[in-house]
This record gives sequence, C-alpha cells and structure tokens, in this order.
Amino acid sequence: MDNEARKSLLNQAKTIAVVGHSDKPHRTSYRIAEYLRQVGYRVYAVNPMITEVAGERAYPSLADLPEQVDIVNVFRRSEELDAVVAQAVAAGAGSVWAQLGVADQAAAQRAGAAGLPIVMDRCIMVDHRALLG
Repeated sequence: MDNEARKSLLNQAKTIAVVGHSDKPHRTSYRIAEYLRQVGYRVYAVNPMITEVAGERAYPSLADLPEQVDIVNVFRRSEELDAVVAQAVAAGAGSVWAQLGVADQAAAQRAGAAGLPIVMDRCIMVDHRALLG
C-alpha cells in the first residue's frame, strides 16, 4: 500500500482496535495506542489477558467489541497475523495494520481475498506523523 493509500486509510478511520494492547505504560503497544487516542481516534484494547487499560474496558477478542472498527492494529507475532486477519474479516473490520516486524504472506492473501486492505511491517504512529503531520 503506497503513501497516498495509507494516508487515506488514516484520514477516513475513526475507530481502531489494538490487538495485543498492553496495560503497561512502558510497552510500545500502550504508547502507540495512547498516541492514537490523543490524535482523535476511538481506540479499543483487545487482549484476553487484561480487563482494563487507562480506565477503559479491554476486550478479549475482536468479536467482543461493541462496534465494527475501521482499523485493526496488530501487535502480535507474524505467525499469529493470519488468525487475526481471519478474526478481523469475521468482525467486519475495515482494514488491518500490522506493526513493524509483523508480516505474513498467508495473512496478506486472506485479507486480499476478503477485500480487506492490509498494511504490514509499518508503524501506524510513524506513518500518521509522516503522512498527516
């Protein structure tokens, strides 16, 4: 996905589910989710190991979210990405964004077959800053 497509995706999105969101402020997923909240997105924490993050409810899976989300931001290992994409498709998500170091061809094929835009191996915060300043 090129810069213009990523910029459009970020511009149009209102809700983001962060899969693998930590409740520890020093973790990258926590810091990036906080940034996304600060710039105006509604962010849902998705992690079956926690119940709350920064005073907000955390959800065990994408299927448990109270609404469909525009972007599923993935902080999981590459070998887990295909399963997350399958869950995103089932949950009616608008797109998937896999963080730096997270990429999987099977996941990309699954997303493509479902018509789900996917970004892999890119930091959503870095791209947001670079593309939307």
